[in-house]
Amino acid sequence: MNAITALPLSSVTDEIGPRRPGAIYQNVDGRFEVMVLVTDPAEAARLLHRASARWAVIVRDTLRPDGQPFAVGSVWTDSDYLVHPTEVACKAAA
Repeated sequence: MNAITALPLSSVTDEIGPRRPGAIYQNVDGRFEVMVLVTDPAEAARLLHRASARWAVIVRDTLRPDGQPFAVGSVWTDSDYLVHPTEVACKAAA
């Protein structure tokens, strides 16, 4: 899958956190591989079925053998952590 992008606002970038395609992160809900980052508000709204969506992340739960990709719009919080960052996320943190 390819990323669908537009120019993200700073607050959007903060909400997304380090989730970029290829990154793996974990929280209480599971361990997720980021497949696509969508920053086009119209596409994010369609994927999340929320008119106010500004972005979405398509992920796959790696702890489930039958894990199918799905879209999430949850904001990055202190309970989320990277298991495997992408090269892009590593450079941004430096």
